[in-house]
Amino acid sequence: MSLSNLGPGGFQSPLWRWLIERVWRLEHAFERSRAAAKPEDDTRIRIFLVMGFFSLCFVGVGLGAGWAALFSNAGRGNGYAQGAEGARGDIVDRNGKLLAVDLAHYALYVDPREVWDAKEVRRALGKALPQAPAKRLDKAVFGDRRAFVLGGLTPDEKDVIFNLGLPGISFEEQERRMYPLGPTAAHLIGFVDSGGKGLAGAERALDDPIRKAAGGDGGPTQLSIDIRVQAALEDELNKAVADFTPKGAVGLVTNVHTGEILGLASYPDYDANKAGEATDDQRLNRAAASVYEMGSTFKAFTVAIGLDTGVATPSSTFDAREPFKLGYRTIHDYHAAKAILTLVEVFKHSSNIGTAMLAEKIGGERLSKYFTALGLTKPAKVELMESARPLTPRKWDMDTVASTSFGHGMNVSPLALAQAMNALLNGGEMRPLTIRKLPPGVRPEGVRVLSENTSAEMLKIMRANVIPGEGGSGGKADVPGLSVGGKTGTGEKYDPSIRGYNHQRQVSSFAAVFPTDGPLEADRYFVLILMDEPRGNAKSFGFSTGGWVGAPPAGKVIERIAPFLGVQRKTQLVTIASPPKNAVPEAGL
Repeated sequence: MSLSNLGPGGFQSPLWRWLIERVWRLEHAFERSRAAAKPEDDTRIRIFLVMGFFSLCFVGVGLGAGWAALFSNAGRGNGYAQGAEGARGDIVDRNGKLLAVDLAHYALYVDPREVWDAKEVRRALGKALPQAPAKRLDKAVFGDRRAFVLGGLTPDEKDVIFNLGLPGISFEEQERRMYPLGPTAAHLIGFVDSGGKGLAGAERALDDPIRKAAGGDGGPTQLSIDIRVQAALEDELNKAVADFTPKGAVGLVTNVHTGEILGLASYPDYDANKAGEATDDQRLNRAAASVYEMGSTFKAFTVAIGLDTGVATPSSTFDAREPFKLGYRTIHDYHAAKAILTLVEVFKHSSNIGTAMLAEKIGGERLSKYFTALGLTKPAKVELMESARPLTPRKWDMDTVASTSFGHGMNVSPLALAQAMNALLNGGEMRPLTIRKLPPGVRPEGVRVLSENTSAEMLKIMRANVIPGEGGSGGKADVPGLSVGGKTGTGEKYDPSIRGYNHQRQVSSFAAVFPTDGPLEADRYFVLILMDEPRGNAKSFGFSTGGWVGAPPAGKVIERIAPFLGVQRKTQLVTIASPPKNAVPEAGL
């Protein structure tokens, strides 16, 4: 059969005929070389043919590589360059500082079939890897097949073992999530499981965008926190914890206009790199997942509602000379003023009697509607899955009105409190909290829950409560030149064993805002310090209330973070009133 008849399907295209002719020419050239007794020509032709073939191959490879580099979509997030299974993109703070990253680690394997001195290999590995389980090492070295020994080895740890020169040892590269700052912001950042799935914090809440970022879809995931603010917040909270030894503590910093969480701290904390070794108590995000009776910080809401409904004005008076009976309750003041108080004085002295009188005028229906509008009857609106549902009253009778007006009978998370406080302080608009950085200058649209006039009045009243020498409960939070305002809170905890509130177990806090001056639209920040069952000490004269354990660290946090947030001190003359000799310090509720 002739080669000319071997076209595909018997069809002879022009290209096929051209190729056949060239093959026949080469074959005839070989025949002529042999007939002329010139085998060197035969060899040169064959070498030329091989060179031509490989040259064509190299040209093809080069053209393909050039096309892929210039025109293909590889590496552009369309599927050609997706990350490995479980891979995650970087997480950074609002200024681009690295918070979480995937780094190459190594898994160690042993193949006992390649080991000629098992006892020596076992001894060397045991010395180099004291963290490796002894039973697993024994099984791997003295077994009969290749076995996994330990994962998560750093490049340095891998090199140490490799340099031992042990037979049968091999490594496999694996990605591992690393948190360069360890325990810093661990409750906000969260952690992942061994397969790269987010289990807590931002790692869980933003799992999809973080995974997509690993495939080249956009840059790193940017959180709202400022690591400088976070570090100052954690440092001051830890100092306060050392002083007052509470069972738990929370620190928060938010932007009241955007809802961005700039700092979130929860005590006790844990190292996110070793989340599996932490206890449930350490991993608990108390800012989001715990609910508390917040005590007198709720008086800020009651006063704001009274102003917004027109029930009261700052100069309205309330007779706090005698205990007040409302519903089934007889209400007393912790430190009785035994005086007729204006609304501002009710706030400054943290009077339960005056607040309950105001709540009675507001009424249960209106009070509950405002609490709902402020987000206090639902989990805080934030990306964090840990955001807890509050414990709210089943019915709003007069007894409930009295209790909730000063922060009893209703349990909310610190995040829910911060969200509601933001609305009081930003001009009256309810906006959700967020752990993601918003574009510069962007302020999300909110739902109006209070008038601008009410918000402006609350800034003045909260400032009056902190001005030194004015008799307010928050004086220890003042920072000269920064116009700090705030409200103390001391909620006694319900004790089932005595079927009542335990005066020795308290949730003490301070809710602060700065700066309180300037127009409503000016930049403004909220700071919360909360201590769960703190213990008084000599410096606090034995008191463990919000004014003593919450206000001082809040003021220190504000003083440290103001420069990072661009808040400038204003020069002012400060007159500090000297307390009379032998004066008994106030509890600072």
